[in-house]
Amino acid sequence: MNRLALFDCDGTLVDSQANICRAMEGAFGGAGLAAPDRAAIRRIVGLNLVEAMRVLVPDGDGALHLRLADDYKRVFQGLRHDGLVEEPLFDGIAEVLTALADAGWLLGVATGKSDRGLALCLEHHGIASAFVTLQTADRHPSKPHPAMAALAMAEAGASPETTVMIGDTSFDMLMAKAAGAHAVGVDWGYHDAAELIAAGAGVVLASPAALPTHLETLA
Repeated sequence: MNRLALFDCDGTLVDSQANICRAMEGAFGGAGLAAPDRAAIRRIVGLNLVEAMRVLVPDGDGALHLRLADDYKRVFQGLRHDGLVEEPLFDGIAEVLTALADAGWLLGVATGKSDRGLALCLEHHGIASAFVTLQTADRHPSKPHPAMAALAMAEAGASPETTVMIGDTSFDMLMAKAAGAHAVGVDWGYHDAAELIAAGAGVVLASPAALPTHLETLA
């Protein structure tokens, strides 16, 4: 079976928290609601938008959650149109992707981003061609449901035993465990190491450079 390194995007490949917080604040302001604090916003990164709104506004109804999700998309698109979206790769990520591919790993992404948002992000950094499977919130239930991981494995010809999910949130780790894959946490994103371990991470790595060596011990 092929070996698959499946990456989360926001908080794992790229640092997008400033964009996410700005768009969330704009969406809430447009609905006449006080925006959640930025710590609360960072905690929902990785969920699909409607599920994120349910977490942020637990007393709201479904119509409000849908409106906020739509408004978030509109605000984010406006930020992108105005050239205000910045999603820098974390230091060392580009080199890690090359090293893993050279070692025979297939690469994929499983993210709460939309198809369009992910494509723009990967193309901007010139890394879109590195990935053989791209799974987004447009076509799957929200993490931690295992659907993204399951389809990624099927498209890559990998098994759970030869797949490693790499992410920065508990949602990523729970998805990996639900899919039967290895779960590797990273501590440069949005959930802390203790949460990642509690959610099933076998290890939490401190830098991208540690990934290639550690993955070789797993699959």
